[in-house]
Amino acid sequence: MSATEPKSPNKDQTNPPVTFDSASFLKNVTSKPGVYRMLDAGEQVIYVGKAKNLKNRLSSYFRQTGLSPKTRVMVSKIADVNITITHTEGEALLLESNLIKELRPRYNILMRDDKSYPYIFVSDKDLYPRIALHRGARKKQGLYLGPYPNAHAVRESINLLQKMFLIRQCEDTTFANRSRPCLQYQIKRCTAPCVGYVSEKAYAKDIDHAVLFLQGKSEQVITELVNDMEQSAEKQHFEKAALYRDQISQLRKITEKQHISADKGDIDIIACSTEAGQACVQVFYIRNGLNLGNRSFYPSLPEALSVEQVLTAFIPQFYLKRDVPGEIIISCGLADSLLIEEVLSEQSKHRVKLTAKVRGERAKWLEMALNNSVNSLKTRLISRSGLLSRFEALQEV
Repeated sequence: MSATEPKSPNKDQTNPPVTFDSASFLKNVTSKPGVYRMLDAGEQVIYVGKAKNLKNRLSSYFRQTGLSPKTRVMVSKIADVNITITHTEGEALLLESNLIKELRPRYNILMRDDKSYPYIFVSDKDLYPRIALHRGARKKQGLYLGPYPNAHAVRESINLLQKMFLIRQCEDTTFANRSRPCLQYQIKRCTAPCVGYVSEKAYAKDIDHAVLFLQGKSEQVITELVNDMEQSAEKQHFEKAALYRDQISQLRKITEKQHISADKGDIDIIACSTEAGQACVQVFYIRNGLNLGNRSFYPSLPEALSVEQVLTAFIPQFYLKRDVPGEIIISCGLADSLLIEEVLSEQSKHRVKLTAKVRGERAKWLEMALNNSVNSLKTRLISRSGLLSRFEALQEV
């Protein structure tokens, strides 16, 4: 018989797992700052990180002790590590945030919110400007005020503006083709500029007041309205003076409810709570001293992490393509605070300050944000627990 035929490969035989040679890899790793991407056997990025010293940071993953169970599992899946050297640690932080958002690796803390934030749009280039909710690219010419935490907050603000300043909301096509006032005029939510019931000058003044109010300059608006009221009274236009009086009273009530502080600054208040391997981050939005509302975020965590770890990962991702206020009040101090401040300041072209220690009224607002975070997370956990119980009950049927 001729030479022995080669054996056919066993279909059940699987390829042996790829073993990453960490010792050889670490010998050649630089000590410069940069970003590293860990890949599995399928060349999928499973983790993205940044470091001031890449050699030291990467060496910590391959030590024999001190790793959490999930980190050990992640390290066992590493087939390769790609490195990008950067000039500074700040540059590394920005690149890390971009890569996490783009690649969404399974072992990183991931933000689940990718929605664009809504604004109030004022078409101030029109003869009779309108106010409307706007979301997305800001291509139209006009004034954009915000951002607001959600569409409900925008609609609530627009509703207030209609009540106090009687600004139109209708689409331009509707406005141009009306021959008589609509229902909004009948219920005293608009002055019917579409049919000429208000002069350009008077309407422009209402628009100016509405914008000043949204910019947190309520006292300036009230001062102007008081002058108008007094002038109307002097001319014995008592009905008009009464309308100004009611408008001033309404403005004062709303201003008292919405003001957080007297400094008129732009501030975000960020509080985080963790429980049972999950986290809730609450963000309160303060613009020009006005409280625009709040929003809850539930980042995806690879394992149970501390509040500091969650916020350190959350903040750079959150502000990656958003407007950054001058001050961010946070519920705990961060080891990387200075680095995050540096990156956000460079990105926004103005100084950004992270503050963890606050007093007085700010401390009360931070406490409120933290309470909201704790309660939201508990509600979510209870809801999920109930859902799990129902699934288990169905399986027993």
